[in-house]
Amino acid sequence: MTPPKWTSPDQVVKALRRKWTAGHLLAAAAQGHPFEPIGLPLKVPVAADTIRHYDRARAWAESWAARQHPHLRIQTKTIGGRNNTPTNTIPDRVWVDTREALWAILGVDAQVDLFHTLHARTAQQDTHLAQWMSTNPMKALQAHAHWQRLVDTVHWIRTHDTGPIYLRQVDVAGVDTKFIETNKGILGELLDHTLPADRINSGTPKSDFAQRYGFLTKPPYIRLRYLGNHTGPFSEITVRANELTTPPPGIHTVFVLENEITYLSLPDVPGAIAILGAGYAAALLRYLPWLADVDLRYWGDIDTHGFAILSHVRRHFPHTRSFLMDRDTLLTHRAHWGEEKTQTAEAPAHLTPDEAAVDRELRIGTHGPHLRLEQERIPIRAVIQALGSAP
Repeated sequence: MTPPKWTSPDQVVKALRRKWTAGHLLAAAAQGHPFEPIGLPLKVPVAADTIRHYDRARAWAESWAARQHPHLRIQTKTIGGRNNTPTNTIPDRVWVDTREALWAILGVDAQVDLFHTLHARTAQQDTHLAQWMSTNPMKALQAHAHWQRLVDTVHWIRTHDTGPIYLRQVDVAGVDTKFIETNKGILGELLDHTLPADRINSGTPKSDFAQRYGFLTKPPYIRLRYLGNHTGPFSEITVRANELTTPPPGIHTVFVLENEITYLSLPDVPGAIAILGAGYAAALLRYLPWLADVDLRYWGDIDTHGFAILSHVRRHFPHTRSFLMDRDTLLTHRAHWGEEKTQTAEAPAHLTPDEAAVDRELRIGTHGPHLRLEQERIPIRAVIQALGSAP
């Protein structure tokens, strides 16, 4: 016979601890709300159990003896008395009547005292942050070791113009960029609570801490390589994207590639440069509006991600032409096929009919499951031939 399952004192403590962990109990204390007694019903023996499982029922009842639980009020009830069964008084529900009793049961007096100390100290410095603490006490407790540095950081950001500076320039004792990055989750909550709305870029994800709160962010760079003779001293340069406001002199063709070695080994093409997209071509090229006035060629892998990037580029520059991303190129280089482990679910909206057809064939496995042809696997002689026949 399966042993009966009656509520034990340990189970009651676990139930109370779940309430504590949720933070509502300490939040109510911090906000000055009167304590509402907590009552927990017990799963208890029935009259028949006192006969079938007498020893077990007696041990259970003794585990609830009032002397063992000085901080609980134990409510009882009487069972039995029918069909010649004896009557017994057993625990039925337990009550926690005061906060002090609850803290003692859970053994959290030290944590409660620490929170109240932090809360009082913060209230003297910043009422907004103290208000946040009163609704998020467990988060404040978890950060107690560096709470003052968090408060000082929020205060510094609130009182300074972040527009012309980087996170590295936040000047708070004991705070550096690593501290901010490590604690950006809770710092973000504190800043969202205390900063005026016009100081928060609400459309920016919270993970992008610097941009969300108006700091300078690392600028995007464009890496480009000249593919023919040019008059400058460098064959390759890297510049800030927002400073490359005009095309290099004499350039009328731009190739955008994702693979670095392919970018470096691209043959000479008069009046052309190559730009390394490195998987982020669309994000980079939007800084170069002059690309609308050149012959723009995009060359990526023949796989679903490659066509998705091509679609993004063409969304910004509709005249973009793909290079070596057609069905003939795919089928001609069967020996170099690889596997695209995870296809993108994105449906590219800016492909030509021929490109869309190849993308669809890759997705449904017309030529084989999860096929891809990486651009660096295409022999250089095929690249030279394609460049020679390109209009």
